[in-house]
Amino acid sequence: MRKLIPLTGVPVALLLGACDVQVHDTTPAEYRANHDIGMYEVSATVARDAMVTPGSVYLFAIGGKQKITLSSNADGSEWRGLYSVRCASSFPLQFMAEWKLQAFDVKQKIVPPTPRLIKLTEPPLAPEASLDSAGKQPKGGWTGSVHYRFVTMPSVQITGARIEASSAAAADVAAAKAISVLTPLPLVAPCGDRAEIRLASSAQRAHGILVIDTDHPQIPHWQTVVDFSPK
Repeated sequence: MRKLIPLTGVPVALLLGACDVQVHDTTPAEYRANHDIGMYEVSATVARDAMVTPGSVYLFAIGGKQKITLSSNADGSEWRGLYSVRCASSFPLQFMAEWKLQAFDVKQKIVPPTPRLIKLTEPPLAPEASLDSAGKQPKGGWTGSVHYRFVTMPSVQITGARIEASSAAAADVAAAKAISVLTPLPLVAPCGDRAEIRLASSAQRAHGILVIDTDHPQIPHWQTVVDFSPK
């Protein structure tokens, strides 16, 4: 006669193994910073085990002091929300899931265990500037400004600015020598504000490349093609 082995513990083990939810972060690794809107979509997918009560799952995005309630699609498998941040080059992101088990208490988990950093990249600065030199030459030459706006740091210092020739050709070198930088440096550019680099030209027609140096890790240098000509 064969001896029967009790299976009392098997259903309990099956129950314990069927009461979890799986959260998968689908948020992009980086966004181009948009200071005007200042909000970025965060998203995740959720799969629930059999013992999780249908419709009982809630998902939140957390980071810093923020806790954002996410919205789901009809079957609760996809979740989305908007994370608010300005004047930063990244933001920390975790997801907190809460759910109810059938005849059991509410459970909670946070994923990943340590926050994931979502990078925010600085939008391109001014690639070119056309400056008006119409009319009679004023004292000190014709003047114009190039504007820069930084949005991923609380403030940025423009530590240097100079005019370089667009090529080694004699005409381009002469055209660049006519342009000078008037703005005292360093210049502090608060986040989201326009920083102005003023230029002057002793020739009615002149062109060159304005090169700025900054303390911004993402944009240590930037080049803007500048052109003085009558409009």
